[in-house]
Amino acid sequence: MSRLTQLIKFYFMLGLRHGEILQLLISLDNVVISMRTLRRNLKHMGLYRRKNESDPMEVAAFLIDQLEGHGRLHGYKLHHLNCIQAGYVVTQSTVRHLLKYLDPYGVEQRRKNRLIRRMYVNPGPNFMWHVDSYDKLKPFGICINGAIDGFSRAMIWLHAFSTNSDPKIIAGYFIAEVEKRLGTPSQIRSDLGTENVTMADMQRFLRWSTDHNVTNCFITGSSNHNQRIESWWAFLRRHHAQDWMNRFQDLKDNDSFSGCFLDKQLILFTCLNVIEEELQQVVHLWNTHIIRRSRSAVAPSGRPILMYTIPHLFGGQDYLKEVSQNSVDVCKQECQQRGPYTCDETVFSLCCLIMSENFLTPPSTADESIELYLFLRAYILKDLQLGHFY
Repeated sequence: MSRLTQLIKFYFMLGLRHGEILQLLISLDNVVISMRTLRRNLKHMGLYRRKNESDPMEVAAFLIDQLEGHGRLHGYKLHHLNCIQAGYVVTQSTVRHLLKYLDPYGVEQRRKNRLIRRMYVNPGPNFMWHVDSYDKLKPFGICINGAIDGFSRAMIWLHAFSTNSDPKIIAGYFIAEVEKRLGTPSQIRSDLGTENVTMADMQRFLRWSTDHNVTNCFITGSSNHNQRIESWWAFLRRHHAQDWMNRFQDLKDNDSFSGCFLDKQLILFTCLNVIEEELQQVVHLWNTHIIRRSRSAVAPSGRPILMYTIPHLFGGQDYLKEVSQNSVDVCKQECQQRGPYTCDETVFSLCCLIMSENFLTPPSTADESIELYLFLRAYILKDLQLGHFY
C-alpha cells in the first residue's frame, strides 16, 4: 500500500469528510490531489460512507458493548463517530434509531439537558492553554488533570494518577507536551492552587528564554473564570466520569469501599490503568468530533483537531512560541515522572503476588476492574483477620 493510500485510509477512518481529508493532505503531508482522485482512491479501497452499509445487527452489538461502559453517556453523534472509527459503515440516522431502542432512558435524559455558555474570544491555537484538575473521583483515589486549547477546544493532555496536587507531576504533563511540539503556548491559565507553581515557573522560564520582554504569560484566577476547561469537565462527566462515579458509589453503598488507605490503593491498582486508557479514548473522540456552530458564540465551529492543526481555515493563526531542546531539558530535571507502580509499592507487590498465585490477569474493562478489586479486597481482609501477613 502506497503512502498516499495509507494517509487517505487513516484520515477516512478518523471520520473526516472528503474536503477535510484534502485539507490535511495539503497542510500536513504536502500532498496535493483533486477531489476526483481522492474519491477514486477511496473507491479502489472499498471505503464508503453510505454504500455497502454494515449489518445493523453488528452495529447494534457494537453499541451494546459500548453502552456497558462509559459509552452509555455518549449521544448519537459520538456513538456514530465511534462506529466509523471502529470500521463500520453506518449513518447517523441508523445510530440514532438504534440508540432509541437500545438506550431509551439515556436518550431521554440527554434530551432534557441544556447548557448555556458564556461568550469567549480567542485568536488562535496555542494562544492560551487552560489547565485544571478534576476531583470528582478523588474521594476514591483517582485524580485527573487536563489542559485544553482555548481556540480549537482540542484537549492538550488528560491524565489520571494517584495525585493531582504534586506540582512536579503537573509540570511533567506540561513539559511532555512542550517537548512534543518544541514550543509552548503564549499564555497559560489556571487556578491559584499550589500544584501549578512549578508549571508556572517553567512557562515563564521558557518564554523568557526566547523573549526577555515577555510579561503576563501565566494567568491565575478563580476556577469559574477558567471557562474552557471548566465547561469541558461537564462533557467528561456526562460521557465518562459519571459511569465510574456510579460504580464507586455502588461499592460504597454495598460496604465494599470505606475510603481507608487499603481501599483507595486497591482502586488505584485495579482501575487506574483502565481509566487512563478510557480517558485517551474520550480525548480522541472529542478531538475528532464536530463542534456545531452556535448563534451567540464567536468561537469557530468544526473538528478540534482540524482547528488546532490548520487554524487559518477557521480565521485564526498559530501562537505557539518555539523553545530550544536545551531549555526543555533543564525543565525536565525539575519534573517527577510517573513510576511503574500505580499505587503504594507494598500494596502493588502484594496484589501482584496474589494475582500470580490465583492465575489472574490484569483487567481490561471497567467490569473486570471492579471484579478484581472485590476479589483482592476480600482476599487481603481475610488474610489480615487470620494474621497471615504478620
